[in-house]
Amino acid sequence: MRVNVTVNGEPLQADDVWEGESLLFVLRERLGLPGAKNACEQGECGSCTVYLDDVPVCACLVAAGQAEGRAVRTVEGLAAPGALHPVQRAFLEAGAVQCGFCTPGLVVAVHDLLAHNPRPSEPDIREALAGNLCRCTGYEHIVAAVNLAAES
Repeated sequence: MRVNVTVNGEPLQADDVWEGESLLFVLRERLGLPGAKNACEQGECGSCTVYLDDVPVCACLVAAGQAEGRAVRTVEGLAAPGALHPVQRAFLEAGAVQCGFCTPGLVVAVHDLLAHNPRPSEPDIREALAGNLCRCTGYEHIVAAVNLAAES
């Protein structure tokens, strides 16, 4: 099957998509957008978080055909080409990036949090990020990055 989707504002087409393929697979393997990471494939870790029609979703749980005619925004599409989004910059400045595997999903989740709550409390931050697992950081630097991004 063919899937037509707008990704980061650009109309794209993926051909020969199997009905069982995930949106994550199509983004990474067919459209060449490796930002969303493939970790658990069960929607438990958040590393594949993307926007689907402005709603954060785990791309591993969305069948590619469900994205037909819809808008997807990935971590690659948060900032202008060659620039960093303030959330991405805050992650770097706060040292919230270690292995980097969880970072794209966390950045999208933080982007969404700040869009809805520009001055979140620490409990708000921790609740918003509860669906994103990180094995490296202990989350303190991530919370600091959210606070730094909120100040921008």
